[in-house]
Amino acid sequence: MRGLALLAATGLLSACGVVGAPVAPETIGLAPTIEQQKKEHAAREANQRDTSAEAEEQDPALLGQDENLPPLRPVGTR
Repeated sequence: MRGLALLAATGLLSACGVVGAPVAPETIGLAPTIEQQKKEHAAREANQRDTSAEAEEQDPALLGQDENLPPLRPVGTR
C-alpha cells in the first residue's frame, strides 16, 4: 500500500510542470509581439511600394490620364 502511494505521488509530481524547452522572457509578452508586427508591416509596405512602382511603369494606359485613381482594393483597412 505504501509503495502504491509512493508511486502515485511520484507520478503526480512528475506530471506537474512545463513540458518543453525553456523560453526566453524577451520573446514573451506584448512588446515583442508589437515589434514583430511592425517589422512585418514595414516589409509588406516596402513590397507593395516595389510592386506598385513596377505596375505604374508597365501600364501605359495610365499615362494619358489627368489624375491617378486609387486602387480598387484599399490597403490597410479592416
